[in-house]
Amino acid sequence: MPFLSAALDRVKPSATIAVTDKARALKAAGRNVIGLGAGEPDFDTPANIKLAAIRAIEAGKTKYTDVGGIPELKEAIIAKFQRENGLTYKPNQVIVGTGGKQVLYNALMATINPGDEVIIPAPYWVSYPEMVALAGGDPVPVVCTAEHGFKLQPDALEKAITPKTKWIILCSPSNPTGAAYSRAELKAITDVLVKHPHVWVMTDDMYEHLVYDDFVFTTPAQIEPKLYDRTLTVNGVSKAYCMTGWRIGYAGGPAELIKAMATIQSQSTSNPCSISQWASVEALNGPQDFIPVNNKAFKERRDLVVAMLNQAKGIECPRPQGAFYVYPSCAGTIGKTSPSGKVIANDEDFVTELLEQEGVAVVQGSAFGLGPAFRISYATKNSDLEEACKRIQRFCGNLR
Repeated sequence: MPFLSAALDRVKPSATIAVTDKARALKAAGRNVIGLGAGEPDFDTPANIKLAAIRAIEAGKTKYTDVGGIPELKEAIIAKFQRENGLTYKPNQVIVGTGGKQVLYNALMATINPGDEVIIPAPYWVSYPEMVALAGGDPVPVVCTAEHGFKLQPDALEKAITPKTKWIILCSPSNPTGAAYSRAELKAITDVLVKHPHVWVMTDDMYEHLVYDDFVFTTPAQIEPKLYDRTLTVNGVSKAYCMTGWRIGYAGGPAELIKAMATIQSQSTSNPCSISQWASVEALNGPQDFIPVNNKAFKERRDLVVAMLNQAKGIECPRPQGAFYVYPSCAGTIGKTSPSGKVIANDEDFVTELLEQEGVAVVQGSAFGLGPAFRISYATKNSDLEEACKRIQRFCGNLR
């Protein structure tokens, strides 16, 4: 359509949203569908956080706020960074946005010029390369194989860096694989970055608290102080605090960058929801005891899904360290024929036939930059996960 912007030619719709919408449509049509596409905890927002929002409404805290967040939330974020990450920020080094996605987008829009390159380890969250492209930059995927735990290797990073490299985006624990970098693994990455002072670091720490098996989370600026002045540490309340719909993300970084991001935000969305901000103050400052309880349930779900998927013919499923995703390979099913007569030529065929034949909605790995594979979100009840895995086993067993 000539009326539309040419910028749309640079981006694709979100594959995760597309599969979720398709699953909803099939459910509405009467199909029994188990949706494992959405990256969203099924647990309710804790009661104390909801009560803080109600009290904010009753107190009339429903007006515009400062573009980059209310002072009380900034102070809570500063305290969180110091308490949990050993990072010290001032209020002018912190920004609050409408979800972590907006924070990432604002940073790219505020810094990317045509021809700038952004290194993105693959598999990656589907939005990273699209946001880079929309900002006018060139995404540079670096494939991280299952052999290396889906983690970026120092030599691969070194080879990917060019004079045009402006950012690297790191996500640990990862969406879509659940892979998390140990302190030693992250130190090897930061050692490379120290040698290239023109490369800035954008860390997506949204799944920081969702780690298992005694894994200890660390973030780049915490490990390597030399990177502090060129690192944007991004986080939010969506995942660990079960607040996806509240849409609050935040970041700490150099004051000049934060000011530029606030300028972008001021001319697009302006301030995040005032009520959500007050709820987030309580989330960060209030009791944290529900997090290990939720993590225990997530770990049980992870172990259930990994065990059952590895019993499916043609499927190999690594055990991730964090988040609430698994990223199994379906390479063993490629070339086989489903009961419908469809030949499985790639992972998109696999997930399409799985949805049509068995009513299980997952996302193809090619959407995340590495296939043939698929992503499952196990942030749903055990009974649904068990039934979904049985259907996947049946589907794979019926391939010929």
